[in-house]
Amino acid sequence: MNGFPEPIVILIEQFGRLPGIGPKSAQRLAFHIISLPEDQVETLIGALRQVKHGLTLCEQCCAVTDVSPCAVCGDPIRDRGAICVVQDTKDVIALERMRTYQGLYHVLGGAISPIDGVGPDQLHLRELFVRMADDHLKEVILATNSTIEGEATAQYIARLAHGFDGLAVTRIAHGLPVGGDLEYADEMTLARAFEFRRPL
Repeated sequence: MNGFPEPIVILIEQFGRLPGIGPKSAQRLAFHIISLPEDQVETLIGALRQVKHGLTLCEQCCAVTDVSPCAVCGDPIRDRGAICVVQDTKDVIALERMRTYQGLYHVLGGAISPIDGVGPDQLHLRELFVRMADDHLKEVILATNSTIEGEATAQYIARLAHGFDGLAVTRIAHGLPVGGDLEYADEMTLARAFEFRRPL
């Protein structure tokens, strides 16, 4: 690779495996690491090790956490009657920023995607269905992404959830963002806005 010494080539290749990092960005990151003082490099290495070995999945909601149960599942004032199903731990953090939802979460760890070889068995669906059998649970809110994979996953869960008596299954609405202009919205967003319109 451009005559670089082997350690730099390996470092560039490793950065290039990260999502969203192209060859030029990988090269810039590698040379930035080289320019750092040794103590900062050691701190970075320590942080990477801690992230890899110091985290686990919550025994209840399957979110990435450093303690199990996680802070949300361990909070006694959370509403045990609702579970919001999301694809990733990042989604939990985004929803928590709203400060309006007070129920629990369940992290699937992805979405059904046959093209990528991800089926229902690769997701945390068994754990979700165990939680659905709890008599205290009244509603499952499907908050998977508004993509083909996210929609397929939501439909799969909804279909199986109908076997649980007294359990409401809802889907978050998708559509125009507040303050958004129609002219800048794509066709799928507009279609969703019309599909989930509500009376005034």
